[in-house]
Amino acid sequence: MSGRIDVLVLGGAGVDTIVPVPELPLPYADSYMIDSGIRTRAGQTGDFVALGLATLGLDTHHLDLLGDDPEGDLVRALHREHGIALTALPQPAGTKRAVNLVGPDGRRLSLYDTSRARPDDRFPEATLRELAAAGRHVHVTITQPCAHALPVLRETGVPLSTDLHDWDGENPYHEPFAHAADVVFLSAAALTDPERTMRRIAERGRAETVVATAGAQGAYLLADGELTKVPAVTPPGPVVDSNGAGDAFAAAFLYGRLTGAPPERCARYGAIAGAYACTVPASRADAIGRDELLRRAA
Repeated sequence: MSGRIDVLVLGGAGVDTIVPVPELPLPYADSYMIDSGIRTRAGQTGDFVALGLATLGLDTHHLDLLGDDPEGDLVRALHREHGIALTALPQPAGTKRAVNLVGPDGRRLSLYDTSRARPDDRFPEATLRELAAAGRHVHVTITQPCAHALPVLRETGVPLSTDLHDWDGENPYHEPFAHAADVVFLSAAALTDPERTMRRIAERGRAETVVATAGAQGAYLLADGELTKVPAVTPPGPVVDSNGAGDAFAAAFLYGRLTGAPPERCARYGAIAGAYACTVPASRADAIGRDELLRRAA
């Protein structure tokens, strides 16, 4: 492959159907009238990380399986519109999709359609090796078939990151991702003791840096064995949707890492980008640009 990729994003392509609801949890009723509209748009975790990276000026390539269906067309269009290279492999089961119920305070409840993946899904090894070898960094989502790709990725020697999302620190599915990556992101939402889980990730795996995001409480950063608290950033507008905030944090953190910033600065970038993402309506796919990120970080 000619050219150099800053970041290869692996997996996590799909569409979300956004349903604004009056409150969460949603009380049972026979029906609800959704006056603000129900919309389906491209953008799941891999798409949002790729979008964030590309908007910050990094050469980004996204690899995943997509169906030959209207949902897949939406994902392809999103990448075309934002100039993100996409290698879309055929997925007979169809493009991944989810329904997000979004409350007035921006919180969400996501319902994932797990029928859009198969246990034997794989990325062709030759394609995976070629793209990884061209990359400075690979960000691995925890979707299928990324778990099967981890041994090949480690063989290439390219630095890896992953996002464990709301891992409880116990589910064994997440452990291979946590232990293979050099940079590990996760949410503190399901953790009773974030520091304990973060240190266990670093001790049992390869991680140089572990970040646990905690929403309005900021984030925890474990780097060089030292745990520090990353302050939250005031969003630049009303909070309308928290969907994609963790992906935005990861993208901006990786931008900092790839431009030589120290971990504390990377985490500051992440907090700024995550706060910005919370002001973007769920029906849109948008990310903070490099100039605005650097201005807010100054």
